[in-house]
Amino acid sequence: MWKNLLRCALLLVPSIASGADGKLIATPGVSQIEGAAGGGLVPWAQLAGYASRDEIAVNAFASRGTLDDYSLDVFGAQINLYDRLEFSIAEQEFHVDALDLNIRQRVLGTKFRLYGDIVYSRWPQLSVGMQYKKLDDPLVANLLGADDDSGTDYYIAASKLHLGAIAGLNWLWNVTGRYTEANQIGLLGFGADGEGYEWMFEASTAILFGRHIAVGVEYRQKPDNLGPKEDDWKSAFIAWVPNKYVSLTAGYIDLGEIVGADDQDGLYLSIMGTF
Repeated sequence: MWKNLLRCALLLVPSIASGADGKLIATPGVSQIEGAAGGGLVPWAQLAGYASRDEIAVNAFASRGTLDDYSLDVFGAQINLYDRLEFSIAEQEFHVDALDLNIRQRVLGTKFRLYGDIVYSRWPQLSVGMQYKKLDDPLVANLLGADDDSGTDYYIAASKLHLGAIAGLNWLWNVTGRYTEANQIGLLGFGADGEGYEWMFEASTAILFGRHIAVGVEYRQKPDNLGPKEDDWKSAFIAWVPNKYVSLTAGYIDLGEIVGADDQDGLYLSIMGTF
């Protein structure tokens, strides 16, 4: 994990920043745990990086979440083509302390901007996306009764940044609807006992203190396909964006019950670099 963080830290050095001047600082958000641009838990309507409509931007990121009985490491990358189309890849490794076992999943994502700009258009920016997920080893998912070891999430997201909206500070909000059958975001397989796709609600909001600090919260509704209860996820975060080449995010995450282990909460850290 820390080797991955070091790789991302190298991106502090400005290199081929083809998309560095296209948008206001911090407006693209950070990197979500499944690879999309957005918050830590929720994909937003924004596309990755600062590319404008005649530019390309590339991001790389590494994240780690540490809970009472589990941990999740994620490493990935994103490309934004002309502020219209985003492609992403994420490698997830979920460690189960009690079994000394790692569950690995790859997520391939794409997002398409349908309408608007989070700052300059009258109505919120609107995007649609999909995330194809595949487990490396479905052993645990099969033992728990999951139907499949791969699946695809589909989502639609709306985001808006209101300048000077709260005591002169900028206010960002996002709502996302996700059509999914993933168990614990796919780490425990997909579907079970005839349960199929459902619409889940996700949301984020943040206040920007100046140009470089954002503080916010997120919520992610979860399905209940398997016997073990699957609680909704919540987080509170602070993001520091010193320039358009790097961002650091730290937060508290509350993931509730995971496979019979109650009160799974802990800390989250992510670093992202932008070319």
